[in-house]
Amino acid sequence: MINSAVLVLNQNYEPLNVCNARRAYVLVDRGKAEVLEHGEGGIRTPRFVLSLPSVIRMIYMIKRPRPKMRLSRREVFNRDRYTCQYCGRQTRELTLDHIIPRHRGGSHEWENLVSACKTCNHRKAGRTPHEARMRLLRDPFAPRVTSYYVVYRHLDGQDGWRKFLPGWEQPDGYG
Repeated sequence: MINSAVLVLNQNYEPLNVCNARRAYVLVDRGKAEVLEHGEGGIRTPRFVLSLPSVIRMIYMIKRPRPKMRLSRREVFNRDRYTCQYCGRQTRELTLDHIIPRHRGGSHEWENLVSACKTCNHRKAGRTPHEARMRLLRDPFAPRVTSYYVVYRHLDGQDGWRKFLPGWEQPDGYG
């Protein structure tokens, strides 16, 4: 129970983080946060029972840089909606393609990576799309990250958080 997930909101109710109940108790006890929503259950001490917090809000505004989406195969495929960016075929059997090949100085970053089916990736080989006479359906981009990206993986089974996270059904930031 002490390790149950607690949603941490900034002073302006923007999602900051997800922590465990023990950390939430410490923040509330030290006057750094207030409990907005209690979860199910509690912790019994010799003198009283503490209700488990489910959502807490920081008393002071926490300034921090916006989170960046991690560059991974799955995230590139999600950004491209599991569609080959050369032929438009939708499939789960995709490969990553560097628009400017790595051996020719291409970087491994969002703007140089696209999803490609095996056929198109083999056809393009170690050339640029222009050299291979292939066109991209759309230019690659770094996905915009919303504040929900931080808490997205913790949302299953947390229906009490719904009123604090409007639009939580699609917080993917892929536009």
